[in-house]
Parts: sequence; structure tokens; C-alpha cells
Amino acid sequence: MSSKIKKYIVSPWRLFRPLGDRGLFNWMSDKMYLKILYRTELGKKLDLKNPKTFTEKLQWLKLYYRKNEFAYRVDKYKVREYITEKLGEEYLIPLIGVYNSVDEINWDELPEKFVLKCTHGSHCNIVCKDKNKLDIEKSKAKLNKWMKKSWFWFGREWPYKNVKPRIICEEFMVDETLNDLPDYKYFCFNGEPKLVLFCQMRDEEGIAQVDFYDNDWNMTAIIDKEDLINHSPVKRPEQHEKMLELSKLLSKEDPFVRVDFYNINGKIYFGEITYYPWCGIKKLEMDEMLGSWIELPKMEVK
Repeated sequence: MSSKIKKYIVSPWRLFRPLGDRGLFNWMSDKMYLKILYRTELGKKLDLKNPKTFTEKLQWLKLYYRKNEFAYRVDKYKVREYITEKLGEEYLIPLIGVYNSVDEINWDELPEKFVLKCTHGSHCNIVCKDKNKLDIEKSKAKLNKWMKKSWFWFGREWPYKNVKPRIICEEFMVDETLNDLPDYKYFCFNGEPKLVLFCQMRDEEGIAQVDFYDNDWNMTAIIDKEDLINHSPVKRPEQHEKMLELSKLLSKEDPFVRVDFYNINGKIYFGEITYYPWCGIKKLEMDEMLGSWIELPKMEVK
């Protein structure tokens, strides 16, 4: 018997997440589903009446703080209009094309290096560093699979529910001073960036080495205390202060937003906007501290 099967026999509650990801619980209300998901993943009851932790408050925001504009801010194509309006077009990674289906992509016309992204979800990217080595049929199969998937149902992140599935092609960006292209994820609480999640060494599956820093670029343990022992600090980016300023501009209207940037050859580029990192379902060393930084809007909820 494989260890994976044994894990589910010993702890059948672990099946809830993978089954939910496959749509078996789409019949459940968002509230019921999130309560069960929270319990099965974090091992404790979700308190929606008096939420205190970061993970609790993100579930509350999913259910009760819904703004129509969130849908186009999480759309990787439509958000470009928003960033142009708020910051300026110079902060956008150059766009090569946008497609409503995989069949619309003319692979012969694409440059030697490029990045394909589905607009309606996360971790659905094709990074091409050399078109001569790219398995186009395999890439098509991946994109077709992603285009059929809804990123709403698993974590009930409602902004994704009505995002139109599309594919964008962006220029492949390279920093001449680095081997890997890091990105900087600014965690903003009621319009104030307080933490930076630094990510680098990504592979094709989207896996990265990560570290948290405060605004003064001191490494801090948010997920696991062992991070401070096992990881070496990275150099503070020269554009850190400017990225803090831009994060404030994009987050000032909402209780919590994560704003991502790239800093490439001394120039800042927008990455994405996220409202519920990790679906709000992740064990965090500083869950309560982060929760204390979110001031929820005053409203009556059932």
C-alpha cells in the first residue's frame, strides 16, 4: 500500500481538499465549504463572528467583503488597464498577444523567448527560454487543461468566479545581474505595506524559495521560525522604497491586498494583485499578529 493511500485511510479528512479541488463539493454554500476546509486544513474551528487571525479574516473577507472591481483586478489581462490608470503603462511587462483559446495562438509568430499565462488563475504559466526546445504539443495540452479549470471552487475566492479564461503572451524578462528573476510581494494592511515576501529560484512548477522581510528589510519568521536559521538574508532591492509607495497606491481602498512587483535591471514592473494569499488556508507562525493588522469594515453579517 502506498504511503499516499495510507495517509488518507488514517486521516480521511485529508480527502476534503483534493475532492474539493475536483468540484465534488460545488453544491455546498461558500460559508459551509470554507468552514469545513478551514477545519480540515488548519485543525481548528473557523470563527467568523469574531475573527482574530489572518487566516480567519481572509475567510471573512471572501464571504462578506465583495467589490465588483476585484474581478478585473485579478484578471491578468484586464488588470493591465487598471495599472495603466493608477500607475502608468511603463510598469507593465510588454504584451505580445492575447488569445481566447489555445487554437488562436500562432506559435510560429511567437519570439524565441516568451511567457504564456492563463488570465483566470495562478500557477498556470508556460515559460519559454528557447522555442527550439519547447514541446509545443505538451504546452498546448497544459494550456487546454488550465483553460477548463475554475480557480473559484477550491478556495471560494469569489473574484475568480466570473473571470473570462484567456491566455496572454508577455515578453520574457531577464535581469542581467541575476541568475533568477525574483519578485517582491508586498502584504498591505488597510493601505499600509508591512511585509515583503521575497521569492526566487522558481521552476516550471511554480515552486520558489521564499523569505519574509519587514519594511526595513529585516528578515522575519511569518510561516516558520526555522526560516531565520536556515535561510540567508538577501540584499535589499534598490527600488524597495518606490515599490512601497506603489503598493500603498494600489492597496489604500481595501482591508488587505498583496501587490507583487518585479525589479528588473533597476526598473519596476507590476506582477499581480492577490486578495487571499494561499487561499487564506495556511499554517502561519504569526497568524494572530498578521490578523491584528487587518481592520475589517463595520457591517452586520449572518
